[in-house]
Amino acid sequence: MSPRSASVNEELRRRSRERLLQATVELIGERGYEATTLADIADRAGAARGLVSYYFPGKRPLVQSAVHRLMHMTLSAALDSQQDLSDGHDALARAIDAILSLTITHTKVMRVHMAGILQAEGFIQCPEQQQLAALLEQSVARYGSGHATEDYRLLRALLMGAVVALLLPGAPMPLASLRLELFQRYGLDWQLGMPPQGEPPVRR
Repeated sequence: MSPRSASVNEELRRRSRERLLQATVELIGERGYEATTLADIADRAGAARGLVSYYFPGKRPLVQSAVHRLMHMTLSAALDSQQDLSDGHDALARAIDAILSLTITHTKVMRVHMAGILQAEGFIQCPEQQQLAALLEQSVARYGSGHATEDYRLLRALLMGAVVALLLPGAPMPLASLRLELFQRYGLDWQLGMPPQGEPPVRR
């Protein structure tokens, strides 16, 4: 196989994988986890059923990869829209806002994702998760951390905790309160990033 043919095949595989991931997010958001089958995902993506099994060992890993891709794309778009690229505090604020906002706009998808992480399969370090991790770690480094890898893990844990608090059935925490808590933890001004409408909550 020529180098050009190999490159074309690689691009086709990448596009097929991305169509499957996009279809997964769409269907989970519409139907939920249990009502979405791998065959449904393949049909929505316009792919053969066997292609899903070729890329992913099961539905849970597929969902995790799909949500990690969604998170990475959302975070990437948020950082790309940043006007002052030298402002590391704004970069971290945008990273926090990007993840919290997904919990509001894709509640069903994020609930399925968090439930999957707590299942036996646990946290899957797929290529999409690694891309997300790299972007979050870059945001922490731009913020000024001298130990970006270690501090990224702490940020990831704090964000996961905030997402769970937003999704908690019967007793969800308000987005503004969680945002304020995270922003104060990192010394970020409320107006940085993509602040929600209204005044910041007042601590009593």
